[in-house]
Amino acid sequence: IYRVLDEAGVSAGVDAAAIEAACAARAAGRFVVAVGSAAQGGENARFELLVADVRDRTPQLNAQGLIDFREQGAIPTVEAEQALMRRIPATSGTAGRTVRGEVIEPVPGRNEGFAEKLVGAYIARDDANLLRAVFSGQPVCSARGVSVEQVLRVRNVNMASGNISFDGTVSIEGEVLPGMKVHATGDVIVGGIVDGAEVEAGGDVRVAGGIIAKARVRASGSVSARFAESAHIEAGTTIAIEDSALQSELQANNQILVGTSATQRGRLAGGSARAMLLIRTPMLGSPTGGVTRLLLGVNPVLEAEYQALQHKIDHLRDEEDKLEKLIKHLTTHGDKAGMLERAKASWQKALQGWAKLMPEREELERQLNLVAGARVEIGAAVAGAVDLTFGKKLLHVRQSFDAGYFAAEGERIAFFDTKG
Repeated sequence: IYRVLDEAGVSAGVDAAAIEAACAARAAGRFVVAVGSAAQGGENARFELLVADVRDRTPQLNAQGLIDFREQGAIPTVEAEQALMRRIPATSGTAGRTVRGEVIEPVPGRNEGFAEKLVGAYIARDDANLLRAVFSGQPVCSARGVSVEQVLRVRNVNMASGNISFDGTVSIEGEVLPGMKVHATGDVIVGGIVDGAEVEAGGDVRVAGGIIAKARVRASGSVSARFAESAHIEAGTTIAIEDSALQSELQANNQILVGTSATQRGRLAGGSARAMLLIRTPMLGSPTGGVTRLLLGVNPVLEAEYQALQHKIDHLRDEEDKLEKLIKHLTTHGDKAGMLERAKASWQKALQGWAKLMPEREELERQLNLVAGARVEIGAAVAGAVDLTFGKKLLHVRQSFDAGYFAAEGERIAFFDTKG
């Protein structure tokens, strides 16, 4: 057996005990007498957060794809020169070996650096893997770094203060009065009401009072308020209204929640509400008001991303297939031009590139499947005229319903009561 293994070029992973067992066997059979070792891929670079109390604007999704919206509380702060994040470099992995002794090269981990253009943070001069704060401010976490945003605190925004445009977070103790504008790259926190004003934030907008009188509020993150009336609100993730939203235009990329504190009397009535996955309200519509229009399950950006990614994967698959055929041809018919090693390297690169894109495609497919499961949840009742649109499906609701939910079912929109 050892002689045959030697003739076959088997030199690694030989199991002497398995050979003894094969020789001692009283019946014919198949025996594994040599096993290679698989390559262990390297670990990707990791980023360890060193600040305990930090804003994280990365959406935290649950299994249903919904963002866990919660009150953020007070503004966290850090001091100048405080350590913010440590980078743990990628590892190269461990090589494997075939039973013929050939080395199987591991796929090294993805070695990413800190994100570029971090505001208020710098890489320490004595440690290339450590991020420190430039000045005191609010720490905000991103995928590969922490920015520090300065915090501007004002009493009220009115003619005396003038419009505010600030690179950081704005905390307003009182109100934002009609005609005024507040633009911030970070969060905007308002202790009173936003009355006929314009507020725009690169982070979240939190209003302790209401958003009223044709006020326009736009946030890349979430928007929360006690109530909304005749307002225009846009959020990159979630809109959360504690009480009611009346005659307002609401648009959120993830979900719209009305009546978060008033779970029985909260109402969404009049105007329109557009969300990708979920609209939830205790009361929907008004018997004395106009039509309430709801639109769900539409995300053209996600569809475009998926199509572009699929095109890239198809291209890499074609390239990998062509290179594999070339390698087989050169191996069989000879390699006079010395192309085999370059072809193998290119094939390996195409294979790795294709493999790295597959998890991204799976995540996009998961998100698109979640969009297909969009729904309107009713905590108490539906009253008045309501128009529901799920993708290309439209339903004119002109009758009353109790608690339950609306969802797309096949080619129609159906209402399900609390018993399903």
